[in-house]
Amino acid sequence: MKTISCLFLSLFALSACNNTTDLNKENLTIAMQTYLAKRGDLCLAKNVWPIDVTQKEIDAGGRNAIQMPILEKMGLVKYSIATVTASEDGKSAEIKVRRYELSDEGKKYYLNKEMRSLKSDGDIKIQQGDLCAAKLSLDKIIGWDTPKTTTGEKMAIVNYTYHIDAAPWTKDIDVQHVFPMVDRIVKGAGTMQLQESFKLTPQGWVAVDL
Repeated sequence: MKTISCLFLSLFALSACNNTTDLNKENLTIAMQTYLAKRGDLCLAKNVWPIDVTQKEIDAGGRNAIQMPILEKMGLVKYSIATVTASEDGKSAEIKVRRYELSDEGKKYYLNKEMRSLKSDGDIKIQQGDLCAAKLSLDKIIGWDTPKTTTGEKMAIVNYTYHIDAAPWTKDIDVQHVFPMVDRIVKGAGTMQLQESFKLTPQGWVAVDL
């Protein structure tokens, strides 16, 4: 009888230690792994294709005007000349543009799934699909803070390091130059700390943007 009682108490204690709502490294590790499995794609913010680049953008050194030729050099996109109707100062006119489309190679790196990003005002921006350069996975949890909220909701801001599975073209010096943030994150694998916010739910800790 004592053996059965002790076994019951041991199982009860083990269950209590593994409560998924506790704020501890084990639970946050599971939550972070779940988050990165779903949202750990490092992408280029190239959601809508084809991408047209005007002469005005080329002259101004616009983002797409600089980046798209490098993606073409990598064999990820191809371009043709297209005619579109553009409006400026209340007038419409037909202009020539460089129309970039994904090549067969580029399609290998396009993920057709819901992509979420945090806007400057704190809202979540949702777009469908993106051209992606790498996939992040968890290295380790470094630590966390528990900020106070006006609603009383329990939150945790987690610092972590990561592993990365990067596309081979991210090693190209021109790619690194025109996509500096991608380059920084790829080179920071294992050392660079990132942050993610989690909230407590009845099922446990869940990333805010899931």
